[in-house]
Amino acid sequence: MNGLFVTGTDTGVGKTVIAGYLARHLLNKGHTTITQKWVQSGCKGNFPSDIVAHLKAMARNKSYVKDCLHLVCPYKFRFPASPHLASRMENKRINPRKIIRSFRTLAQRFDFVIVEGSGGVMVPLDRRILLIDLAQEAGLPVLIVAQNKLGAINHTLLAIEALRMRKMDILGIVFNNPQKEDARIIEDNPRIIGALTRENILGVLPWTELPEKLYERFIPIAEKIYRKLKHE
Repeated sequence: MNGLFVTGTDTGVGKTVIAGYLARHLLNKGHTTITQKWVQSGCKGNFPSDIVAHLKAMARNKSYVKDCLHLVCPYKFRFPASPHLASRMENKRINPRKIIRSFRTLAQRFDFVIVEGSGGVMVPLDRRILLIDLAQEAGLPVLIVAQNKLGAINHTLLAIEALRMRKMDILGIVFNNPQKEDARIIEDNPRIIGALTRENILGVLPWTELPEKLYERFIPIAEKIYRKLKHE
């Protein structure tokens, strides 16, 4: 499998930057790589904001995806909400088959496809289908991004429980440090979650205002992910 599903314990936990930086690392390794956002809400223009952020993290411009943008982001909506509500606000239906086809088409063209989810694994696309259902059908291993703060333990354990119930492959967990949090919580969260779940704690990404410095700090984590992907 040449893909990875990047999910989070919540919205706004750092999935976007981690997906983009991972894609950059794979490109630097010499692999053709692209990111994907199956459903983007909160779109203010024709170009999905998360894909713009991915490209910035990848050190690429919009021309990199101009010929396949319809595959990179099959659905985009204006209202900033869960996909089921954002699509309903525009009177549109999300077709799961279209999403799966877009992923498989990109997987044939690129060495790696990094899919960023919307929010967490249990986000609904409609009243019947959850995001996790499509990730499972696509056969994608999952990378969990957790914001390293108070509450992360419960949120991370629930995400792991949902993935395990569907017998999905969890590649590991990356903790993203917020700007301000008690150091004791930051140190304990990965330790207790690792002990309780026995899942791979791939690393903790420290907070910084400098994007390039952040990428440098992410490289060791990206290398661990890369090695695991090669063995999938």
